[in-house]
Amino acid sequence: MRRLVPLAAVLVFTLAVTAAEPNWPAFRGGAQGGVAADKALPDTWAADKNVAWQVDLPGRGWSSPVVWGDRIFVTTVETDAKLPEQKKGLYINDLNGKPQTGEHRWLVYCLDWTTGKTLWKKEAFKGEPLSPVHIKNTYASETPVTDGERVYASFGNVGLVCYDLDGKEVWSQKVSPRKTRMGWGTAASPALHGDRLYVVNDNEEESYLAALDKKTGKEIWKVARDEKSNWATPFVWKNAQRTEIVTAGSKRVRSYDLDGKLLWELGGMSINAIPTPVAGPELLYVTSGYVMDPTRPLFAIRPGAAGDISLKDGETSNKWVAWCQKVAGPYHPSPLLFGDHVYILYDRGMLSCFDALTGKPVYEKERLGPGAFTTSPWAADGKVYCLSEDGDTVVVQAGKEFKVLGKNSLDEMTLASPAVLRGSIILRTQSKLYRIEK
Repeated sequence: MRRLVPLAAVLVFTLAVTAAEPNWPAFRGGAQGGVAADKALPDTWAADKNVAWQVDLPGRGWSSPVVWGDRIFVTTVETDAKLPEQKKGLYINDLNGKPQTGEHRWLVYCLDWTTGKTLWKKEAFKGEPLSPVHIKNTYASETPVTDGERVYASFGNVGLVCYDLDGKEVWSQKVSPRKTRMGWGTAASPALHGDRLYVVNDNEEESYLAALDKKTGKEIWKVARDEKSNWATPFVWKNAQRTEIVTAGSKRVRSYDLDGKLLWELGGMSINAIPTPVAGPELLYVTSGYVMDPTRPLFAIRPGAAGDISLKDGETSNKWVAWCQKVAGPYHPSPLLFGDHVYILYDRGMLSCFDALTGKPVYEKERLGPGAFTTSPWAADGKVYCLSEDGDTVVVQAGKEFKVLGKNSLDEMTLASPAVLRGSIILRTQSKLYRIEK
């Protein structure tokens, strides 16, 4: 009996760890959409409070960290050349991207979960950039993805690379650079499903969705897209009827089967598509909301759609569109589905909440505080977390009542969404990487 008690304790602990995501393999955790089943996350922190470790992260990059086991992966680009200062907020008077000169080094870092020490650092590519970027963007804004055997990193207009977890290169391929709108650069992260890596490249010249063999990097199929520049990461939607690849675009939201066949499409988006879709057990949520565009929709879509499911003038729903809020879409942050509600975080520091099944507003555009918000929100244990570009995370009570519970400051610019797992928040700022825990 005495032996059974410790065994039971180990079983309970194991189940608890399983419930609290053991891995965070992709942007926003992939299918998790920024939600962590974790009751041990800290509510308060600062640079010197509730921090397991912080380490300097050289170079520039706004990719998110991803985690598998005791390894944290993150990308960056280093250069000895002088770079323009990155500023916060909107850039209405400085919209065109600028070319960067001098040798750049595109890097993949692997850090130890427990200590933050660098386990390995690999140079994926080296050279002078062949395309410009927005002053707020970087050449390492795409989040890598991992399957526990390898880590796959996309560097947009430069190329893709694959390493095993010990840092040995498995394959690498360069990409022919293509012009982006106003020279803003790229940002869409790759998605992984089964043995395939899915890459969207929406640009001004030749947009496409491609499926690559994850083991070799070889192209399995490629479909042309009638799109110009977009920055939304493709979303693998596993619903009750099938698995599909959903891509947000400024002309159309399009969904493809695993062989690249178009399943359905939906018009009525904003002129910029940046947020990544998210799905629950019943509906898929897709949105876009460029601040200068009067069209800023938030759609909820039922599984099984086929053909053109666009709403007609005056409609807010049809057979496949469960509901639509036509001016609720955010510019940068992706939507957050948590419990019975969809949360929308706006760049100018406001939060809205909608009933996930009906689309009925619960509350709209409640003020979080000063500053700009680009990072996608995340949630756990009845709380919604909203991180500003100033490095301030506003913690909001989840549910029908809007209530700010607190604010935590790191006092440094950040645009990267964190990894949230095992009682920790792995958070990237402009120059550092933190593991925050109680």
